[in-house]
Amino acid sequence: MADILLVHGSCHGAWCWRDLIPALQAQGHTARAIDLPGHGDARDLASVTLDQSADAILAATTPDTIVLGHSWAGYPISAAAEKAPDAVRGLIYLCAYVPVSGLSLIDMRRNGPRQTLTDAVIKDPGGASYKIDPNRAPDLFYHDCPAEAVDYALSHLCPQPIRPQDTPLFVSDRWRKVSKAYIRCANDRVIPPEYQAEMVADWPRNHVHDMPLSHSPFFADPRWLADVITRIARDM
Repeated sequence: MADILLVHGSCHGAWCWRDLIPALQAQGHTARAIDLPGHGDARDLASVTLDQSADAILAATTPDTIVLGHSWAGYPISAAAEKAPDAVRGLIYLCAYVPVSGLSLIDMRRNGPRQTLTDAVIKDPGGASYKIDPNRAPDLFYHDCPAEAVDYALSHLCPQPIRPQDTPLFVSDRWRKVSKAYIRCANDRVIPPEYQAEMVADWPRNHVHDMPLSHSPFFADPRWLADVITRIARDM
């Protein structure tokens, strides 16, 4: 089985993998999660960088580690692989942004076919971070998740540093050579499913897996998600 490192998306933290970690462990994997810089610590959010996020991931990996990134975490996991491609066994993008070299995460979000978060993002007056409107989050992020999980998530959502998401990422053959797979969520209301398909349109079809779930499959159906990850891990 595999050593799997789970990396959260915007406004989330290691807490969001509460249900997936035991589901992966039940299948024999070593599964663990980290908080990216600016999540769960007391640092100045304006000081957080994309490079720091990549370094935090690399500090938690071995060459046998499969790194799974959710949503915006597609960027820091890609940055980590670009810096040290031999430090990971492979990357799994879970309804995540796959970088276009030279673009930032914010650039990619703006280039999407539909803008889903326009009325849901509340920017900090200082401009260093944003948070998700708790009244909009259930419909956007968790519309097919158990009520208890939704309540749990809403009580843990935190501000998201903007600077790492506004930093262009340049990727090369160092990143391209790393084994990769994508899990596309067909009922996603955050990253349009058609955009997810576009980002991996040139990937081998057996590297792309579809699930008819929301943006939070780790709450919606963690056992099924663990099954998909296990199938991917066998090929990495």
